[in-house]
Amino acid sequence: QILFLFRFLATGESLTSLHYQFRLGISTVSGIIKDTCHALWEQLHEEFIPLPNRQQWIEISEKFVEVCQFPNCLGAVDGKHIRIIKPQGTESEFFNCKKYFSIILMAISDAQYRFVAIDVGSYGSSSDSAVFGHSAFGQMLINNDLDLPGNTTLPGTTYPAMPYVFVGDEAFALGEHMMRPYSSRGLSIARRVFNYRLTRARRVVECAFGILANKWRFLHSPIHLKLETAISAVKAACALHNFVRERDGYNFEDSLSHSLESPNQSSVRGTRHGAAVWDHFTAYFMSPQGELPWQLEAI
Repeated sequence: QILFLFRFLATGESLTSLHYQFRLGISTVSGIIKDTCHALWEQLHEEFIPLPNRQQWIEISEKFVEVCQFPNCLGAVDGKHIRIIKPQGTESEFFNCKKYFSIILMAISDAQYRFVAIDVGSYGSSSDSAVFGHSAFGQMLINNDLDLPGNTTLPGTTYPAMPYVFVGDEAFALGEHMMRPYSSRGLSIARRVFNYRLTRARRVVECAFGILANKWRFLHSPIHLKLETAISAVKAACALHNFVRERDGYNFEDSLSHSLESPNQSSVRGTRHGAAVWDHFTAYFMSPQGELPWQLEAI
């Protein structure tokens, strides 16, 4: 059954095609996929997508400094549409602004393109910020239940102690632990540099999605499964993604393109404390301790 499932996940072949190849009824094919995806998730997710402890968060942050030159970063956050067929008994909840039915895959990636946490199954009509805020991970972040490291100074500085943060795009609300780009109109050089530095860190989640979709090609087309089974298949693929990353590493070229689209972007307000953290990072990236030699040329 596991080889049968891998055939479906890796190729995206239709249930009808698998029905003819394996001489099984379509309902049997669907049942095998449902049961095996559920079993894979139950067996793999605690080992390969565990919630990090405080020391593991620090190790993730150190890797972001090494790879992306963004200190105090714990992960890059983004959401993608996963195409599905219209679920029975639903109206417009799953119909997104791109004019097709979808669920949202919300993910946090580390600097090695591994998923730190995922949330699968929110309505395709939802925005990134709403999906993240209502996810189990988002609620734990809001309630300070993630065992994050305490504030610490940025490399080369003695003041102030800065919080650890996640990075996202404009769809996410600015907060003490969430950094987003400045809006693109009339920006100072310092703010343009900040956006460049944040983009360098944020792109790891885009690469993770690219690797995921190009390894498990059923994500390139609408998933012709019941909603519950489609969610199980996406969760299983994410667990397998981390399993393969641990075992084989990755081919960077596999991540350069994918067909997954981002959810709606809506205007969201940030917090005053978040704005202060924003300003400190912006100033740090322009200081001798935090600047990169090429950053001015890159903007």
